[in-house]
Parts: sequence; C-alpha cells; structure tokens
Amino acid sequence: MMDAFLDKWKSYKTADFELKELVDPESVATSSFEVQDSLHSAFWSTEGKLDPKVRKRLIRIAKNFIKDLELSELEIEDLTFTGSLANYNWSKYSDIDLHIIVDFSALEGDQELLNNYFNAKRAYWNMKHAIMMHDFEVEIYVQDSNEPHTASGLYSVYFDEWINTPQKQDPVIDHTNIKVKAAALMDQIDTAQEMFNDGAYKKVIEYVEKLREKIKKFRTSGLNNGGEYSIENLAFKALRRNGYLGKLSDLRIASYDELMSLHPEMITILVGEDAG
Repeated sequence: MMDAFLDKWKSYKTADFELKELVDPESVATSSFEVQDSLHSAFWSTEGKLDPKVRKRLIRIAKNFIKDLELSELEIEDLTFTGSLANYNWSKYSDIDLHIIVDFSALEGDQELLNNYFNAKRAYWNMKHAIMMHDFEVEIYVQDSNEPHTASGLYSVYFDEWINTPQKQDPVIDHTNIKVKAAALMDQIDTAQEMFNDGAYKKVIEYVEKLREKIKKFRTSGLNNGGEYSIENLAFKALRRNGYLGKLSDLRIASYDELMSLHPEMITILVGEDAG
C-alpha cells in the first residue's frame, strides 16, 4: 500500500507544483568516517610532536595573514592546530585547521562587527589561496581567545605542545542516520539551486543565509552534546565532503553577482529612463 502511495505521489504534478527528486540517503558518501590506527605520520612524530617544518610554515602563514589585516595593535596569543588531522579520524578529505587566537576585547569597536570583519577576511584568504601541505589544504580561522574551543585533539603550534591530547576511540558511527540527516539538508540546498535557476536571486541570498545559520546551529548542537562523532557533526562533514557546502557558498555568490549585474535585455528596458 505504501509503495502505491509513493508511486502516486511521485507522479503528482500541477501547473504550480512539480515534485522535486529528493536526494537518496544511500547516495551520501560516509565511508571516510573511520578511525585510523595512528595520527598522520606526515605531521606527527611517534612521540606526538608536530613536524618542525610544518610548524615553522604554519607560523609564517599565520603571521602573514595577520600582517595583511593591517591591525598594528593585534597580537597573536596562540596558534592552534585542530580538526581531524590533529586526531585519529583523519581521511583524504581532511583540512589543516589552523586557528589564530587573538583577543577581540583588545581592539576598539563593536565586537560583532570585528567578528564579521575577521570572518570576511578569513573567507577571502581561504578562497584566494590554496596552500597545500602533504596534499592537505590549510584552512585559516580567527578565534577570540575569550571564546572556549573544545576539541579532543588540540595542539599549540606556538608553544609546540598538546593542549588536549587526542585519544584513540572506537565510536559507534550511525551511518544510516548520518545519511538521512545529510540528505535532508542536501534537499534544502537543492531547493536553493532551483530558486536560482528561476531567477529568484534575492530570495536565494536570504534563504542561503538562513540555511547556513541553521546548519551552523545543527553542527554546534551535535558537538556540544555528542562530540566529534555525533550524527550532526558527521552529517555536516558529509555535506562538505559531498560538495554541498561549496555549492551553498557558490549559490550565494552567484546570486549576488546576478542581482548586481545588468544584462542586455535589462539595459534595453532602462534606455530612456532618467539616470538621475
């Protein structure tokens, strides 16, 4: 009976509505969410120390980034290496998560505006550069020293020591629910794509902003309640590894560009209008 209902539902169409093909949860790749036997040997010695060449290069990258901000009063309090490459759950999809720790309160100005400024600069830097170390890309983050950062693997690059030493675990990874959660979010991102195709660029920008905030809260909730192996955090990683976070970002940029552009047919309409 259920199959008959689904067949009828899939064939249902009206002039105002056409059923969108949904993402099949089984098509969501989650096979990379496995625990490794050791930390990645290209970055960590058998004693658990960060490779000196990697450490020296990460410090140089961070200092160059801060210099480009042109904030002379800004000092780096610490520089941390975190994420899956500082843990046992690394894979070919991992990034080098480099967090530059600074004290926002030491800077004059609205803290929210400062945070937005740093996020914009970080996003631009990551988009502009593709620095690779042992085939892994360096991703920069600016973090307020007053904001706690909990991670089971957290290494101080500046002081060359572990803040939180990772422990090998054998977690139960719920692949089924990860796929279902990720597929549901992918469907929403595909909806944004359809809105873009229909030319609703302003709506896409608004929709994408709300969706990004939703995904952020979704992941944060998972990290706070279940840790790095929570369904929510791994569903977020599935979005990234299946290309959907990139798609979401691209849709926002493309929608803004289209919204600000003048195409030939639009220029024709504007001919004769008062330019003042």
